[in-house]
Amino acid sequence: MKTEMNKPQAAPVTLSDKLKKVGPGIVVAATGVGTADLITSIVIGTSFGMTFVWAIIIGGILKYFLNEGVGRWYLATGKTMLDGWHSLGKWATGYFGVYSVIWGFVYGAAAASTSAMAMHAMFPIMPLWAWAIIHSVVGFLLVWTGRYLLFERVMTVLIGIMFITIIGTAFLFLPSIGDFALGFVPRVPDGSFLLMLGLIGGVGGTITMASYGYWLSEKGWSGKGWIATMRTDGKVAYTLTAIFTLAGLIIGAQFLAGTGVSIRDDEGLITLAEMLGAEFGTPMRWLFLIAFWSAAYSSLLGVWNGVPYLFADFVKTVRKKKKEGKQPVSETEPAYRAYLAWLTFPPMILFYFGKPVELIIIYGALGALFMPFLAVSLLILLNSKQVNLDFRNKWVPNLVFIGCLIMFSYLGIIKLIDIFTG
Repeated sequence: MKTEMNKPQAAPVTLSDKLKKVGPGIVVAATGVGTADLITSIVIGTSFGMTFVWAIIIGGILKYFLNEGVGRWYLATGKTMLDGWHSLGKWATGYFGVYSVIWGFVYGAAAASTSAMAMHAMFPIMPLWAWAIIHSVVGFLLVWTGRYLLFERVMTVLIGIMFITIIGTAFLFLPSIGDFALGFVPRVPDGSFLLMLGLIGGVGGTITMASYGYWLSEKGWSGKGWIATMRTDGKVAYTLTAIFTLAGLIIGAQFLAGTGVSIRDDEGLITLAEMLGAEFGTPMRWLFLIAFWSAAYSSLLGVWNGVPYLFADFVKTVRKKKKEGKQPVSETEPAYRAYLAWLTFPPMILFYFGKPVELIIIYGALGALFMPFLAVSLLILLNSKQVNLDFRNKWVPNLVFIGCLIMFSYLGIIKLIDIFTG
């Protein structure tokens, strides 16, 4: 049964009315922008200064098109991404099923541990594993209520805190106009190619991009009339994402360059917080740690809410008989809540015993192949007869999806080589 929140609504017409409706895109962008994006932008800024401003812009544009493709598929056809994958063949549905189970187990531990690391740095009053459990359970309880509007408001607050603190920090280190302008000129210095591709590929990208259609449904956006509003929603979201990533680049380029300090993982962000505190005082340390925590926990909450939709839809899809219709996915149905529990409780084992090497290898391999899988899916589906001719891909989206497929495939192959040879 639909709630008052997600009953179909009339689509807005004016830009101001469209902007007032912005929300699902903020959720998907806040989920996609995590500590990994912050680390990547800081690292590349530390090593290459403001050289890659252009790469951040391209990354934001590519992810906008992928997100727009997911939203357009849902609004133009009324079908979910699982419906689309199932139409491609059982291999696509099966791939997602295997991926979601392994990915969820490892991600559940990683997301909670990262959130706990930031909280522990601020309040070392209990062990790291205890903070991780608290973050998992609070996320579980928030999503279990099934109230999308509350979830969206919490996510909006978190992304607001994250953006204000990180962008505020970057304002302390603004580069000269000349250095900033040079960053718009595409250049790839020696030794920077893979980092550059990682920066482009990592701007707000995650499995939860495929959850966008469910969040549109929860918001009450249904039908072709909402496509224009959805595009505005995505443009706002990925503009903010690009600005956030640019702030990380500035911090690396203007504060860390030449210090010899390496920010390679989440521990490095705590080191950076200590350095900022030493330079600008304790309040600055706290602000950065709050930003770190907001980036980590918004990603956790987005996954806790979004990926169970995909899993519950997967269950409905594989159970559906050929002539049988499929009801919309609900946050209250058993498969949704079962996957929510899977994200929350079994991964707690890994807080104590670490991550099994074999599981990490499988997780890494599947993860490396997900974004190419999404890109090729959208390329096929949005050129198919399932979509009304007016809403099929034009040449620009097709070119972008082909570019995404090539780039993500290359990054995936490199990651697979690292996994199996490293």
